[in-house]
Amino acid sequence: MFLPIGDDNPHDTTPFVNYGIIAVCTAVFLWQLSLGEQGDEAATFVFGLIPGHLFGTVAPDPRLPYVPAWMTIFTSMFLHGGWMHVLGNMWFLYIFGDNIEDYLGHFKYLIFYLLSGLLAMSTQVAIYPQSNVPTVGASGAIAGVLGAYFLLYPRARVLTWFFVFVLYLPAWVVLGEWIVIQFFNGAAVLSMAPGRDIGGVAFWAHVGGFAAGAVMIKIFPQRSRRSPYAYQ
Repeated sequence: MFLPIGDDNPHDTTPFVNYGIIAVCTAVFLWQLSLGEQGDEAATFVFGLIPGHLFGTVAPDPRLPYVPAWMTIFTSMFLHGGWMHVLGNMWFLYIFGDNIEDYLGHFKYLIFYLLSGLLAMSTQVAIYPQSNVPTVGASGAIAGVLGAYFLLYPRARVLTWFFVFVLYLPAWVVLGEWIVIQFFNGAAVLSMAPGRDIGGVAFWAHVGGFAAGAVMIKIFPQRSRRSPYAYQ
């Protein structure tokens, strides 16, 4: 699998929203660590998205604080399941999110990010509507960012680690390989346990988020650019 290290795609605005999302996700993860193992597990079941809660097929644990099921669609985007999970997600967001924020503008980027996460989680729920397994992580929303980048900047050069090699590859190769892996892994898990969520990586949230981002970036208007000319 290709591991992106950085890209050479410039931007002319400071990605405040992207930095903010990274900061919030990091702060929430540190809060999770402060809870200890049992507290973290409880927080995952309270704030993570459990599809069965949305449809009333799985009752919330009465021993835990109650959070409305619809709200967990959003709270789940800021939780993570471990150091590798949060570091991987934040690294991808850091590399690719700045250019999408630059293209859309700050506020529209925030809306785009949250909608990508919403549609990513909706895909996971559609595949496993009766699951009692909590889904957490920003990767569905970040997949939307990747889908937008894939369409907007397919030829942008991405510095990539591949086994013992470090080389520049076009973005369409790096991100195309990533989404193909997500799709086939999701299909493999689905074939092994049809209709049953066995936990692990939420591949279908990645696929749904990527597709949502690719579609929405064609709908969202590009931010207005300042004219390079001075008028009197």
